[in-house]
Amino acid sequence: MAYDLCVIGSGPGGYVAAIRASQLGLKTAIIEKYSTLGGTCLNVGCIPSKALLDSSEHYHNAKHNFNTHGIELSNLKVNMKQMIQRKNEVVDQTCKGVDFLMKKNKIDVFHGFGSFVDKHNVKVTKEDGSEENVEAKNILIATGSKPIAPAPFNYDKNRVITSTEALNIDKVPKSMVVIGGGVIGLELGSVFARLGTKVDVVEFNDKLLGSMDKDCAKELQRYMKKKLGVTFHLKHKVVDVKGSKTKAKVSVEPRDGGDQFVIDADYCLIAIGRYAYTDKLGLENVGVQTDDRGRVEIDDHMRTNVDNIFAIGDVVKGVMLAHKAEEEGVFVAEMLAGQKPHINHHLIPGVVYTWPEVSAVGYTEAEAKEAGYEIKVGKFPFKALGRARASMDLEGMVKIIADKHTDEILGAHMIGARAADLIMELCTIMEYRGTAEDLSRICHPHPTFTEAVKEAALAATDNRALHV
Repeated sequence: MAYDLCVIGSGPGGYVAAIRASQLGLKTAIIEKYSTLGGTCLNVGCIPSKALLDSSEHYHNAKHNFNTHGIELSNLKVNMKQMIQRKNEVVDQTCKGVDFLMKKNKIDVFHGFGSFVDKHNVKVTKEDGSEENVEAKNILIATGSKPIAPAPFNYDKNRVITSTEALNIDKVPKSMVVIGGGVIGLELGSVFARLGTKVDVVEFNDKLLGSMDKDCAKELQRYMKKKLGVTFHLKHKVVDVKGSKTKAKVSVEPRDGGDQFVIDADYCLIAIGRYAYTDKLGLENVGVQTDDRGRVEIDDHMRTNVDNIFAIGDVVKGVMLAHKAEEEGVFVAEMLAGQKPHINHHLIPGVVYTWPEVSAVGYTEAEAKEAGYEIKVGKFPFKALGRARASMDLEGMVKIIADKHTDEILGAHMIGARAADLIMELCTIMEYRGTAEDLSRICHPHPTFTEAVKEAALAATDNRALHV
C-alpha cells in the first residue's frame, strides 16, 4: 500500500489525525477539496467568527463602557471593511499554519474532491477535471458538516444566508432576523447586535441553547435583550422566507397557535443546525453504513462497518465541535499505531462565545436526575467577585452539580467573563472523578474569575460559599 493512512478532509479532526499519525511513524496522506486547508472551522467557522466576535466586542466596549473607565473618544464608528479584512488575515495566517504543519510532518497533501473507489483506493478529482488515485491501508473520513437550509427558507446566499455568508457582510445591516437560538445564531447575532443591527431571534423551543443549562440560557437571553437590544421570539416557528435584492421577509407564527406576522429585515440568517457532509463521497462503493440522519455509523473505536475505514467529527454521532473531532482523530491515529488511547465523550466541554461567554461540561441538573443521581447544586454569582467589579463584567454565575452522597462533581455550567477558559478547571477535576470538596480546597489566586469556581464548589460542598 502507498500509504498507511489516508485522511479525507482537512478540518481540525482530519489534519490533527494526520499529524498524530505521522508522529507515530505512519505514512500519511490528506485530501482536501478546497484550495486551503483547515475545513469549516478555520475557513468559515470557529476562527473567523471568533475574530468578528472579538472585534465587535471591542467596539461595543468603546461605545458603552470606556467613558466609565475614564477613556473618552470622539467620532467612534465601525469600519466594517477593515473588520472583515482583519478577520480574513486571521484566517489566512491560521490556514498557512496548517500548511506548514503538513510540510513539517511530511504529510502528502492532495487538493481535489475525494471519493471511494474501493476500501483501499480514493479517487481525487481536481478542479481542472483531472484525476489521481490515492491508495492506503486505512482510510479516515473527516468530511465535516454543512449548514442546514430547508427549501421553504429559500436560501439564496444574498439576503437569505447561512453563517458562511454572514462572515463576509461588509456593511453593518440595519436589521437581521436569525432563525435559531442555538450557538451559531446567538454568536453571529451578537456580533451584529453589538455593531448596531436590530436583531430578532426566532426559536421554536421555549428556551435558547438547546440542551444547555436553563439558568445560563436565561441569563444570556436577559443580557442580550437588555444590553444589545435583541428581540427574542421563543416558541415561534418560521412559516416562510422570501429574499429580494435588498431585503428579506420572514413570516413567523406562534408554535402553539396564534396570529402570523412578518418581520422585514436586511438579512435573514438561517442557523438551525448542520448536517453530516458525505455528498458524492462514494460510501455506496464500499458499503459504509449511515444512520437515519446521514451520519456515518461507527463503533466505540471510530471504526465503520468496513474494517479499515474510520470516521470522526461532525460526520458521526455526537456534538459537532472542533475539539471533539481532534480528540477522535488522535484516538484513531494512536489506535492504528498499536496504542490504547482513551476518550471520554461525556467530558467534552461546550462553549458559546458570546459575551458573557457560556460553557458547560457533564450533566445538567435534569440529565443527572434522569441518570438516577441524587444531586446537590452550588451556585456563585460573578457580581460578588472583586475581579468582576474591577473589569465591569458583573453578569453571570458558576453552577456546580455534585452527587449528594459521594460529592463527585457530575456537571458544571457557567456564564460570565472567560467562562470558555474557566470550564477547563472542571474538565480536569471531573476527568479524575474529583469532588466538590477537592475543588474547594484548592487555593485560587485573588482577585481572579477562577474564585467563582472555588466559591461554587464551596456552595456545593456544604452550602458554605464565603462571599455571598
